[in-house]
Amino acid sequence: MGADASKGARPTSGAGGGSARLREAGGSLALDTARLGEYLAARLPELRLPLQVSLFEGGQSNPTYLLGDAGGRRWVLRRKPPGRLLPSAHAVDREYRVMSALAGSEVPVPRMRLLCTDESVIGTMFYVMDWVEGRIFFDPRLPGARPGARAELFDAMNRSIAALHRVDPAAVGLGDYGKPGRYVVRQIERWSQQYRASQTEPLEAMEHLMQWLPEHVPEGDEVAVVHGDFRMDNLIFHPVEPRVLAVLDWELSTLGHPLADFAYHCMAWRLGPGQFRGMAGEDLAALGIPSEAEYVAAYCARTGRARVGPEDWEFFLAFNMFRLAAILQGVLARALQGNAASAQALEAGSRARPLAEAAWAQVQRIGAR
Repeated sequence: MGADASKGARPTSGAGGGSARLREAGGSLALDTARLGEYLAARLPELRLPLQVSLFEGGQSNPTYLLGDAGGRRWVLRRKPPGRLLPSAHAVDREYRVMSALAGSEVPVPRMRLLCTDESVIGTMFYVMDWVEGRIFFDPRLPGARPGARAELFDAMNRSIAALHRVDPAAVGLGDYGKPGRYVVRQIERWSQQYRASQTEPLEAMEHLMQWLPEHVPEGDEVAVVHGDFRMDNLIFHPVEPRVLAVLDWELSTLGHPLADFAYHCMAWRLGPGQFRGMAGEDLAALGIPSEAEYVAAYCARTGRARVGPEDWEFFLAFNMFRLAAILQGVLARALQGNAASAQALEAGSRARPLAEAAWAQVQRIGAR
């Protein structure tokens, strides 16, 4: 889910973790609870009516709800948002498909229960998955945690993304999940178009990036299942162990270049906390957090990669800053239209400009090498 903080589960309390923030869904995000309960009761035999529904706060993409029944059972529902949407955005059906396909692999995902394409039920397509109890960390610096615990959590995160990129797409039924090859070129084209469709003001840095990036795509290509939004706060960790229980928010997943996916994940080392949940400028050694080079080396060892060329790596980081800026521009446009899933959408969308400027600064550093 691009630039989204809504989750398929919410954390118990823990060092650096948040806690559930729920509210009653109103306005365009309200659901017909009776109609939804009737639909689900016919498909989830264990569900006991009446159904209780709450909306998770936070997040700018697909509205996410906690469902509870009379027996104390819990599930999570994710839907497309109401209103006019950009083409190919908010693909909850793709989220459902990829998580279903990865069940049983080394990639931790929640159990999928059902996909509803009948928009008459709640007004948009949605799916239901199991609630996963655990911790979600919104600050990669992990305030309050011990240095040793931080190192273990980062290692668990590294293990999860490496496991994803080791998956054989055809072996899990995802051989046709995206177009093979030219992923980065197609992504630049896609996010340039999405940016144009959601543009609210001129951003000079984006204009420069849309011209420079297509002309400097690294040679060579690789194909893997990519998440598209893999970052710490899209993971549910075990309540007490340094282990990932579920990777969430697969809306942007497809077949693509694994290094592009991994570089997006590693932007946390290049961006500051005020830019987008980053940790640039922090004393990582004192915190017990691996350096960028150490983290990349661990990923390479787990995926059987000898190394990552420095120029290619810097390009992938610039590309992902551009891509994130385009995503945040879409968040801003939805916020101004009044159909974003979060009250914080306007603030998140306002980061599009500084992210674009950071991406262009990254390009200029590449040129100076």
